[in-house]
Amino acid sequence: MKTAAYGTWPSPIDAAKVASAATGYSSLKADGDALYWIESRPSEGGRSTLIRHANGSARELTPAPFNVRSRVHEYGGGAYCVADGLVYFVNFRDQNIHVVDVEASAAPRAITQGDDRERFADLAWDGDALLAVRERHDSEPDKDVEPVNDLVRVGADDGDVLVLHSGHDFYAAPRPSADGRLAFLVWDHPNMPWDGTQLMIADYGEAGLANAAVVAGGADEAIVQPTWCGEKGDRLLFASDAEGYWNLYAYDRSGIYCLLREDAEYAGPAWAFASSYFVAVGPSHVVARRVEDGTPSLVVVDTETGFASPLDDRCAGYAELAAIPNGVAFIAGYADRPRCIVELGLESRQQRVVAAPDDETLPAAAIAVPRTIRFPSTTGDAYANFYPPRNADYTGQDGELPPLLVLVHGGPTSGTSAALSLGVQFYTSRGWAVADIDYSGSSGYGRAYRQRLNGAWGVADVEDCVACVRHLLAEGQADPARVAIRGGSAGGYTTLAALAFSNVFKAGASHYGIGDLLALDEDTHKFESRYLHTLVGDADVLRQRSPINHVEQLGCPAIFFQGSEDRIVPPNQAETMRKALLAKGIEVECHVFDGEGHGFRRAENIRHVVAAEYAFFARVFGIGA
Repeated sequence: MKTAAYGTWPSPIDAAKVASAATGYSSLKADGDALYWIESRPSEGGRSTLIRHANGSARELTPAPFNVRSRVHEYGGGAYCVADGLVYFVNFRDQNIHVVDVEASAAPRAITQGDDRERFADLAWDGDALLAVRERHDSEPDKDVEPVNDLVRVGADDGDVLVLHSGHDFYAAPRPSADGRLAFLVWDHPNMPWDGTQLMIADYGEAGLANAAVVAGGADEAIVQPTWCGEKGDRLLFASDAEGYWNLYAYDRSGIYCLLREDAEYAGPAWAFASSYFVAVGPSHVVARRVEDGTPSLVVVDTETGFASPLDDRCAGYAELAAIPNGVAFIAGYADRPRCIVELGLESRQQRVVAAPDDETLPAAAIAVPRTIRFPSTTGDAYANFYPPRNADYTGQDGELPPLLVLVHGGPTSGTSAALSLGVQFYTSRGWAVADIDYSGSSGYGRAYRQRLNGAWGVADVEDCVACVRHLLAEGQADPARVAIRGGSAGGYTTLAALAFSNVFKAGASHYGIGDLLALDEDTHKFESRYLHTLVGDADVLRQRSPINHVEQLGCPAIFFQGSEDRIVPPNQAETMRKALLAKGIEVECHVFDGEGHGFRRAENIRHVVAAEYAFFARVFGIGA
């Protein structure tokens, strides 16, 4: 084992490897023995393509230039569905619905003929036609008119659109039952879907809906993932946080009842459509992802007795559950190897990998595995995954402490994961410590923990980040003179707020982050257009909490990364912050990527971001000088 200064260790992980690892899986579905998923490809400009796996082999159904991605709410989701040997999907460029035959070699064809002002998401099949959430952008760009969202039925052959339900600000999850009913979710401003939604059920036929009624939910209860099950397909399962955690509930002719009450989460925030947190595996059993204090596992729930039994706890993440013969499939995250698609037998309890990236496997001695830390903060305990420096060949010098990078996730109503991230390992393998924080507002800890951020964004999250650093410094885990912070989107705002409103951080990196809350309030899209008022407050508080208005308090270097076509955080935010810091004489960089939106999808841009950020931090901290 060689000795070298922290931050200078030669690493097997370079920026190109981090970019290649950005290839990802999402939207896993099953149809009999076949599995389908969306694969994102940074090497193809960030294109998302649809894959079908059957009889031991995989085939791409949507070759370039098709890009399977919806723009409803800008975050999309539910961009395809499988129906009787056909797959219907939304193409990103024009937002039209296309269809492709899974057995034929013919190219996909469009069934709707609009442009990207009419968008579809959360596709489902009713046996004869498509169900979808539609978002219409009919106004001129300079008019202050919100897009209109509604629930529609789309003809599978002619693309004719029938409006099934309208009048609410937002819709999600149209799910038809076997006995002629339709369940769906609605909510209205100022709520986000994790604040409060209503579950509706209506009689459904070719003429549309009748007798629509609210059966659960409200302004202070968030319903997630309505799913029909049971022997006759007439029992509706869903997750509700009515009693503080997203627990499983059922609705049938006898009414609504909770299947089991516990301080654990069986669902998550609906940033995107059609996430699958649980799946029926028989008339009276469900396999569900269960998260307790941020730690996930799989359980089998007996819907008759309400008893949950452990199924699997070997993964650091379980996403997009799908039922297959004799088991379930899911996108698995592991602490020591890349995400992959796995099938798990209910009887054998054996995992079988269906698809995995081609990335070279890292030696175990080079991988930093996190430990969960719990630490006191201003509003109560907070949580983080802590990664110590780790390299197979190097150790630090005597008497030296490693630099620390604090990671702030987006949302802010998202959460950390202990699944392997080469972006984290890029730092730890060079001799950095990394803390990935689940600050107040994060999911995985119940509704009260999420709501700790309401009215306190820019305060409670910053206090939690500072508290985490102080906790680690007290343990002797890091060098107090070399503490950096990085976040993307909402995490970018917390990063900038931490630089402006605290003094523990010595450098920061904002990835498409928010510097001016008032400007964001004026420019952002419909889905989040009232979110700031819940998280922060009125215009005066927005102004007060905006880092751009406190550049006199910024005393350390910062680097910005921004997409030119970001419709969620407009690019002028990064440029305004750059100019303000430059005018003050503070070291600053700003990198803008043409053609990128909210997040970076192209391999060459991801490589650039990784390399430029590290070079910036190393220069600021004198690493390798």
